[in-house]
Amino acid sequence: MPLTPGGAMQPTTPLLLLDVDGPLNPFAARWRLRPRGYTTHRFKPANWLARHAPLPAEDVRPLRVWLKPGHGAQLTALPYDLVWATTWMHGANEHIGPVLGLPELPVIEWRELFTPGPQGAHWKLPQIVEWARGRPFAWVDDGITDDDKLYVSEHHDGPALLHWVDPGRGLRAKDFAALRSWATEAGAR
Repeated sequence: MPLTPGGAMQPTTPLLLLDVDGPLNPFAARWRLRPRGYTTHRFKPANWLARHAPLPAEDVRPLRVWLKPGHGAQLTALPYDLVWATTWMHGANEHIGPVLGLPELPVIEWRELFTPGPQGAHWKLPQIVEWARGRPFAWVDDGITDDDKLYVSEHHDGPALLHWVDPGRGLRAKDFAALRSWATEAGAR
């Protein structure tokens, strides 16, 4: 906890590091069977267009994304500072945030995508730990494993919650409850 000018300890709001595909876009739900409460959107984020270069943008098929507009209010009601931790990077602010009613959020800009992580950890983790700089954080993603939890316990100097989300269901009430509970507990440390 940082010190206030009077020398007292000041609590630090934990970070909530958000992945898009899986937690917010339940892409693994049965094909053509949009989950209840979700709306369908079609986007062409910059990294998607770059992946299909040299094809002209008008010839690139858009990504189909399912989003639940109510998630924005649920996320902002949590006691966290929200951060995008997704391969969408700045495209999340351009495409995903407006649908959910989220303000522009900070973005972790990945130096390299999908490069294997150390010790069997997820490729995002070294940069997540570096970005958090010891600050309490919760990371929601559909790619979390026990190797990731071990990596964080060995390399992060603060509390952390690695919360796996089913990519066929996306964030649900039980996930929001777990995030709220952990933030309350982490704030008390």
